[in-house]
Amino acid sequence: MRVSDVSLGLAFLCHVAQANQIPVQLASSSIDATSAPTSQWTDLTARPHDNATSQLIFDNVNSISQHWTHTRYRNGHSIIPGTVPVGTLLYHGRDSEELPTFPEWASTDPEHSFPFCGDRESNGTITGCWHLTLVATRSLKVLYFDGSSASNIKDGGTLDIQDLLVWGEVDPTRWLDERARINALCAWGKEFGLDGFFRMEMDFEIMLCDFSQGVELISTDYLASWWARHVTPPLWRPTERSAVRSSLLSSNETLAAKVLIFEAVRAGSWHNSYPGESRVVVDLTGFISLYDTTLAPSLVPLRQGLERWDHRTAGISATDLTGLRIRLSEVLSRGPDAVGSGVDWRTLYRVVLERYAERLELTEYLLNTTASHNVNDRASQIQTQLRVMLTPYILYTSRPTPHSISVSVDDSWALSVWQGCATRHTAHIHASTTLRSRLTISERLLLRALDETNREICRVVVRMWVAGVHAGLDSLIPLEGNKPAADPLLIVQGWRSEASALMQWLDWGVWVKCRPACGVEEMCYLPTWPFFWDMILDPEGKDERWKRPQPRCVRQFEPYSKL
Repeated sequence: MRVSDVSLGLAFLCHVAQANQIPVQLASSSIDATSAPTSQWTDLTARPHDNATSQLIFDNVNSISQHWTHTRYRNGHSIIPGTVPVGTLLYHGRDSEELPTFPEWASTDPEHSFPFCGDRESNGTITGCWHLTLVATRSLKVLYFDGSSASNIKDGGTLDIQDLLVWGEVDPTRWLDERARINALCAWGKEFGLDGFFRMEMDFEIMLCDFSQGVELISTDYLASWWARHVTPPLWRPTERSAVRSSLLSSNETLAAKVLIFEAVRAGSWHNSYPGESRVVVDLTGFISLYDTTLAPSLVPLRQGLERWDHRTAGISATDLTGLRIRLSEVLSRGPDAVGSGVDWRTLYRVVLERYAERLELTEYLLNTTASHNVNDRASQIQTQLRVMLTPYILYTSRPTPHSISVSVDDSWALSVWQGCATRHTAHIHASTTLRSRLTISERLLLRALDETNREICRVVVRMWVAGVHAGLDSLIPLEGNKPAADPLLIVQGWRSEASALMQWLDWGVWVKCRPACGVEEMCYLPTWPFFWDMILDPEGKDERWKRPQPRCVRQFEPYSKL
């Protein structure tokens, strides 16, 4: 590439960034993932731009294949190639013992496929249940859509990316058109050798395009059906998946339906947290995100001022959609030698999350339980927690001078702590020319998101710690000269504001819990599609609890709680 081409490319990115109010650094860093210049470590008050999305990409990566976060935020923004390893079992419930001859759905847990199987006699009575177990005989090539991408939510956004890819638009009238959707996806994916599509609803499933390729039937079992003699749902054909769901919901007064429903939800909950549904192995060297502001700048103004629950991809411009298709085509057409840098991005992201998640949560607890009667003890305890998080980065020389104590705004002595904290996990990547040269476009995006998220975590924690040091709260840094007077309640109030803003910005699913914790007879549950059907079909449109699901405890056996 000529120098002039690079200049034109950067000029174009700057133009896009300005048009969409995106910081130029944010746009260009996904192309040139070099180490941050020294000038970036001079201002501990500099917050991320309002349109920053690195923290959202960071959370998406940390939530891959995890049921909890994608039940909470259903509208997916990530597309990732993956494989189903040889020997993986898949399950398919139906009304006959024959393998499907057209694209169909297979589940990763039998509890998810069982409600879809059944056999009906001529008088309409269900007698048994045809349940097929398959095994992958070779590595299956699949494409993962994150979010609750198998949930048919009218005007909800869960199906946006799929419909944009195959139909070029999001048609609200086609929200239940699953047969056309699976046929169109499989027809589109044939060019790239895709065997199926990995999605999530109450549990995980694979839209399997051809049951005669890459899988082998290892058992056809005619099982005793929970439907038999308990309930007679409306007649369905195996292609009418939405009818089966409706049957479950309309029959939820029976014990049979309640057991089937709860056990499918329970199976999904097995994959709530890391590593999630691990039977599909994703390849982050081909990670694509519509939170990438260089790939989809047209979505930036559409998200402006909206809560994350309301982020959608439906409004993407035609130009950006074309760019997405080109990018996806490049990822899916890569040869076997396109291995990328070799960095284990998922583990690297997880390391950062684990380092701060529990400690920030504990700090928040201490802050929220501080009052005038315990403020002195609490302030000291909180300062200790802040120092603990920063311990690997606080050099012996990292301490204020008498001048910096007398001038409270002088925090320059702590800038090296911030830089060390923010860069330690990825410094080796930036320092290695060889490693950087092997980074794929996706990996450059991952590096940027990790760097910018870690940078903000460290900025806030260092800023809080510095405030405590200047107030004389750090027992390991005795202050020289006259210690300034400081009201510990004011210090705590400042800390509380900083910590709250950081945790809201990060918005990690690991912090969303049932409080108090559930008893042994219960499990923590987030409202899961399709068991809020009555809310969605609310004729007055007043019940929107399903849009912002909150965790609650539900019973694990009869009498079951209403889901």
